[in-house]
Amino acid sequence: MPDTFCRRKFYAQTMKRRLFTQLFLLAVILLQVQIGFAFETDQYNLPPQPLADIGNEVSDYTEDAVRASVKKVNAEILFRENCSAKRAKDCDSAENNENRLAYLRSNDAVAREVYKILGGGIVPFTNSGSWLESHQFKAQPARFKPSFGDSLFVRFPTSYFGLASTVKMFDAQFGTDKIAHIFKEGYDYFKEYNKAVKKGLSNNQATVKAVKSGQKTERGIYGTWISGVYSNGDLAANYVGLKFYRGLTIDLEIGTETRPAVLKLKDGSWIFNEPFEMSQMLLKPFISDHLNEALNPSVFTKLFGLNSTVRNVLKNRACSQWIQAFPDRLQVAYERRTEALKRWNDEDYGFTESDKFITIANTCFGESSKKL
Repeated sequence: MPDTFCRRKFYAQTMKRRLFTQLFLLAVILLQVQIGFAFETDQYNLPPQPLADIGNEVSDYTEDAVRASVKKVNAEILFRENCSAKRAKDCDSAENNENRLAYLRSNDAVAREVYKILGGGIVPFTNSGSWLESHQFKAQPARFKPSFGDSLFVRFPTSYFGLASTVKMFDAQFGTDKIAHIFKEGYDYFKEYNKAVKKGLSNNQATVKAVKSGQKTERGIYGTWISGVYSNGDLAANYVGLKFYRGLTIDLEIGTETRPAVLKLKDGSWIFNEPFEMSQMLLKPFISDHLNEALNPSVFTKLFGLNSTVRNVLKNRACSQWIQAFPDRLQVAYERRTEALKRWNDEDYGFTESDKFITIANTCFGESSKKL
């Protein structure tokens, strides 16, 4: 009897663990379908024909959002100023009205309105991300997505189902999800940064805090937990998003150059800075190969064989595309490019090292290719 009882107890415990595991995996799959399945992109597979550069069109779209936001904020500033001059039934108390005016004349107010237009929603289903996937661009072909059978996620249909298209902007190719990260996660960084500054942290300390928050989410629901991919490209996009929102009303040091603020206050209302070349300064400074996940590598989990699948797809299919497209580019060139992308204009955006990287250099070339 004791042996029978123990066996039954052991069997029951085993079945409970198995059921828990199955329910956990089912929950992960369902979560992927609902919010996470479209976080990924595939720049290892190159477009069969060169993509048109849509940078200027996306910059125009971004400019329209900023102009609409400024118009809305200025309209409320005017209303509040009238309230200050002459009390009306629909006006707040004098104290609340002045506090609101101070807020409207801060970067927080402008950034919030821009975020609502461009970054509203869940990554990558932000307004800007959805627009990039659906807009009929003048320049064609504007988007590329490999077939399911050719993609990195051939064994992971939930990840492929919402795979972000690859686009080309200002000579850099990357997934549309990166624009969503710039405008959505970048705003989250912006809020984290401001919160830290208000607590007395320095600009550098506040930036570090924002970057660490992004690394945490990349290890969690925006990365490893859901899709099994920890993306340095996502972290770069988040970081330049912080720069974008801060740069709406302050000058930015980018490398050795100063990028002027987009806006400034004049007589209590926001106006566009002069001179400010929208096509060259609004979005272009934040777009680079840092957003390309083939050049700025991700960490793919070994769970369910994702790491080995990605490596096999690159080695057996995509490597030949890169060698054919860039016949004069040697292994050392790819190594140097990836090394250079570990920092953004010599700033730490949170790049995370790994010995599991799957790169063009370590997968597509033999030892003899290392020589100059």
